[in-house]
Amino acid sequence: MIIYPTLELHNGKCVSLTRGRLEEPVIWHVDPVETARGFAAAGAEWMHVTDINALAGDGDNAQLLEDIIRAAGIPVQLGGGFRSRDAVDRWIDKGAGRVVVGTMAAHDPDLLRELAKYFPDQIVLAVDVFNGAVMTEGWKSQSAFTPEDYIKAFDDAPLAGIIVTDIDADIEDTDGSLGVITHLAAQTHHPVIARGTVRSADDVSRLKYVPNVAGTLIGQALLSRDVDLQEALSLARAVPEPTAEFQ
Repeated sequence: MIIYPTLELHNGKCVSLTRGRLEEPVIWHVDPVETARGFAAAGAEWMHVTDINALAGDGDNAQLLEDIIRAAGIPVQLGGGFRSRDAVDRWIDKGAGRVVVGTMAAHDPDLLRELAKYFPDQIVLAVDVFNGAVMTEGWKSQSAFTPEDYIKAFDDAPLAGIIVTDIDADIEDTDGSLGVITHLAAQTHHPVIARGTVRSADDVSRLKYVPNVAGTLIGQALLSRDVDLQEALSLARAVPEPTAEFQ
């Protein structure tokens, strides 16, 4: 299972949001570029960055994102406000390892399929679930799609993966989130990346054994030091199963 240490950027700062609420950000007084370097130094193979300003439609953190991509030393999976082909093209040209698409997929599913074919293994679908429906527009609008039907609609697209977020879950309800993600991971052949479920090292251990969950994003728990990145990476690594010795 791949651990994606995660940064959320708003107005040039690292933040954490509860259920996407911009009015209640937790601001972390860390340097985003140096933090990205630290993720790589700890042994991370990937990292994830979300541009909250771009997601909300009130500007962007473009220069900072470029700095992170250049400095990180590991591939960066980039999310936030990708609602056109030009935006996807531009950021892949700038070196993003993968681009996460959410709202655009709901409004123009054929475009998502085209992008997935044009950029194999570089397009990730975001599936944000609230009250049994897929949310769009940065969690502001409820679509008419159930997450099960939505995921199945893109079975034929060569996606790099699907990020599943259970917005319903209370901040401490890891069991509820795990249940939603386990259910949806069984609906697709695409590798699933869990978001919002890791608040302790034990959560990493539990996710590791969920069928078809290939990774997890960890943001706030790393910045608050509730989870140690090196420990999480060690727990997530595949461990050979013991084999019986034959005499």
